[in-house]
Amino acid sequence: MAEAEDFVSQEPHLAVFKGSPRKRRRLDQKCRVFPPAEQSALKEYEKLELRTRRVLSNTYQKLIQSAFLDDDIPGGVKYLINRLLALIEKSSLDPFYIGLFGATGAGKSSLLNAIIHQAMFLPLSGDNVCTSCIVQVSSSSCEQYEAKIHLLSDQEWKEELRNLTTLLQRPEEEDGEEDSWDRDNAVEEAIWKLQVLYGNGAERKSYEELLRAKPRAKIPASRIITFKGEEANELSAKLDPYIQTQMRNTDGGPVRTQIWPLIKYVEVTLPRSGMIPEGVVLVDIPGTGDFNSKRDEMWKRTIDKCSVIWVISDIERISGGKIHEELLCESIKACQRGLCQDIALVVTKCDKLYLPEYLRYDFRFPIKVIESQREAILERNETVNLQKNRTLKEKLKRKLPTDSKVLEASDLVYTVSAQEYWRQDLLNEEETEISKLRDYIRKKFLEKKRKTVTEYVTEAFGILLLIDTFNSQDGLTNEYLHLNGLRRFVEERIQLLEKDVDQCFTQVEQPLQEGVRDARAFYRRILSGCLTRSKGNQGFHQTLKAVCLKDGIYASRTLARIDLNEAITQPIYDRVDPVFGNIFRTGKDTKSALIHHIDTFKQSLQEKMTEVVLKRRWESASCQHNFLIQEINAILGGLEGHILRKKKKIYESLCNSVQNDLKPCYEDAAHITGKKACERMKDAIRRGVDRQVAEDLFERAQERMKTQFQQLKNGIIEKVKGSVSTMLILASPRGESLYKELSDVKNEYKEMEKLYKSLREIAENAVMRRGMQEFLMRMSPRKVDSPKNSTLVLCD
Repeated sequence: MAEAEDFVSQEPHLAVFKGSPRKRRRLDQKCRVFPPAEQSALKEYEKLELRTRRVLSNTYQKLIQSAFLDDDIPGGVKYLINRLLALIEKSSLDPFYIGLFGATGAGKSSLLNAIIHQAMFLPLSGDNVCTSCIVQVSSSSCEQYEAKIHLLSDQEWKEELRNLTTLLQRPEEEDGEEDSWDRDNAVEEAIWKLQVLYGNGAERKSYEELLRAKPRAKIPASRIITFKGEEANELSAKLDPYIQTQMRNTDGGPVRTQIWPLIKYVEVTLPRSGMIPEGVVLVDIPGTGDFNSKRDEMWKRTIDKCSVIWVISDIERISGGKIHEELLCESIKACQRGLCQDIALVVTKCDKLYLPEYLRYDFRFPIKVIESQREAILERNETVNLQKNRTLKEKLKRKLPTDSKVLEASDLVYTVSAQEYWRQDLLNEEETEISKLRDYIRKKFLEKKRKTVTEYVTEAFGILLLIDTFNSQDGLTNEYLHLNGLRRFVEERIQLLEKDVDQCFTQVEQPLQEGVRDARAFYRRILSGCLTRSKGNQGFHQTLKAVCLKDGIYASRTLARIDLNEAITQPIYDRVDPVFGNIFRTGKDTKSALIHHIDTFKQSLQEKMTEVVLKRRWESASCQHNFLIQEINAILGGLEGHILRKKKKIYESLCNSVQNDLKPCYEDAAHITGKKACERMKDAIRRGVDRQVAEDLFERAQERMKTQFQQLKNGIIEKVKGSVSTMLILASPRGESLYKELSDVKNEYKEMEKLYKSLREIAENAVMRRGMQEFLMRMSPRKVDSPKNSTLVLCD
C-alpha cells in the first residue's frame, strides 16, 4: 500500500482516493439529499467506485514502472496502459440534465426556485421582466453560491449585429407615399437590443457605424462574468439584471444592465444542496429559440442533451396554446434525435381557481358537493392530470414505438403549485407535488449512478483479468482457444452483423418514399399556411425578412417559432418517425431495433468462447475466457455513444438538406425592398421552393438521410472489426504481442474480483431496503387534511 500512497501523491487528480475523515464527511453531505434507504445504496456505490479507482491507480503505477525498464514498449502493454488511464480519468458521472421547457410566463423559474427550496432565487416573470437566456442550476461541494455569465464572442455578436441592422432597413416607399412601415415583434426586439447596448438612436445607425461605436457596458475580454455570494439572496441580487429581459421603460429611464443582449447562457452553482443531488443540472430553457444563430444552436443543443424534459405550461394555457403545442412537439423530437428518454407535462399555478366559475360549469354526474376552494382545486387538478395524461400518451404513441420506455412512466403529468409550496394556505407540501418532482429527480439520478458504477467496475475487472492472464500463461500452446478458428468465426459473425444492420436500416426506405410523395403533394398548402397571417401583411414584413436572413427560421422568446424547412419536411417526418423510433429504441429488445442485432452479435461471440473453453476443458483458460466476455461487453457498450451522436445527425439530415438547398432562395428574398416588398418576398420564396421541388428537393433529402444511415453502418462495422481484432491479439499467448514479464498484480486482481462480486450484493441490499421503506410508509400515519387544519389518521 505504500506504493499506492506514493502514486496517489504524484497524481493530483487521484487525491480523492484517500479515505480521509474529510472525504467521508463530503460523502455524507453528498448523500444527505436522499432518504435513508437510497442514501445507503448511494454510499455503497460511491465507495465501490472509489475503491475501484484506487485499484486501477495502483495497477497503472506498476505497469508504468515495469514499462519504463525497456526502451521499446510492446503494443499490448501500451494498450493496457491507455485503457487504465482512460478508466482512471473517466468522469464519475456525466451531468444529468433535466430541461424545464416552456414559454415566457409559464412558471419555469418559480418551479425551479421551489425545487431547490430558494424562494425568489431566479427572477420571476412579471409585467416588465422574464428570463432572457438559458440558465443552468446545479449543486457542488463549493462553499459559496456562484454564477458564471457566458457572453457571445466578438465574432458571434458581429454576426448578430449585421443581421439586426439588415432587419431594420426600412422599405423604400415610392411616389412619396406616407410611411406605412409596421413594427412587428422582430423589429421591436432588434431596436431594443441596439438601444440597450449603444443608446437611443442606435437603431438608425449602419452596421459599420455601430462597429465603431463603444457599447454602454464594459465587456470583459474573457467574455465571462463571475459572481459569488455567501448567501442565496446576495448572489440573486447580483445575477438578476443579467438574466432578465427588461422591457422598454415607460418613463424612458435607463435599464438596470446594458449587457443582456450579449448573454449566451448562465451557469449557477449552489453549495451542496439538500434538495437536488450533485450531478443533476436543472436547465431553464426559455421560449422557442433565439434570433442569434449561436444562441439558437445552443437552445437546440441544450434540449438534445437533456435526459428528461418537463414541458411547463400554466393551468390557464394548458389547452389550445400554440406555443405549448410546439414545445411539446419539439420535446418529442428530442426523444428521436437526442438523449431524452423521459417527457412529462408539468402544469403550473394549479392553485389558481375561481370557485363560483368552477361550480357554475361543473357538469359532473352524479353531482358531488364541493364545500371549499381546496376541494375544488384538488378535484380540478385530478381531472386535468387524467385528461392530459391520456392526451400526451396518445401523442407519444403516434411518434414513438408503442412500447417505448417513456410510455411506461407512471406519471406523465404533474399538477404543481410553487406559490402554495411556500404559503400552504390551501394545499400542503405533498399536494403541491414539488416533493414528487424531487423524488423523481432522486430516483432517476440513482438509476443512472447504479448503471454507471456497474459498467465502470465491470470494465475495470475485465482489464485486471487480462493483466492477470498475461502473468499466468505458462504452459499454454499456440493452440490457445483455437485462436485462428475463433478469428474465422468472428469474421463470419461480423459479416452477418453487417447484413443485419443493413436490413435494419432498410426499414426506413418505404416510409421515406411515402413521406417524399406526401411532401410533394402538400408542400404548397403548408408553405401558404406559414406565409399567411390573419391580419394580412401588417406587422409581418420584417418578421418574414428575419426568416429569410436566418435561412428559413425565425425564433423569438415570446412568439411561436417559424421554421419553413421543418414545416415542408414534416410530412416526411410523420412517416419516418415511428420507424426511426423502432430502429433506435433503447428499451425493450425487438428484432426491428439496431441494438437487437448488436446484442445478438455479442451473445454469439460469448457463446462461442464458452463452448470452446468447455469443449477443450482448459481450466487454465478461464481467465482468458472471462476477459474476452468482459471486453466484448465494453467494446459493444462503447458503441452506444457513437450511435447516439450519429442518430441526431441522421434525424436532422432531412431538414438540413432542404434548408441548404433553399438557401439561395432565402437570400434572394431577403434582398427585396421597395413597394409591396412583403408580397414580393413571399412570391420569391414560393417560386424558389417550386423550382427546387421540380429539381427533386425532397428526393435529395431522402438520399442524404440514406447516406447518413450507410455511414453509421460503416462506422459500427469498422469499430467492431478494429476493437475485436485488438481483443483477440491481446488474448493470444504471450509470445505474439505482449511483454516478457509484467508486474505482479495478483493483489489488485483479487481486490477487483471482490469489488466485482459485491455489485450483486449492493443491488440486492438496495431492493431489500426499498421494500422495507415502502412497508414502513404504508404503515405510517399520513396527513389527509389541509395545511391549516390538518389531522393525523392511521392507515388501515
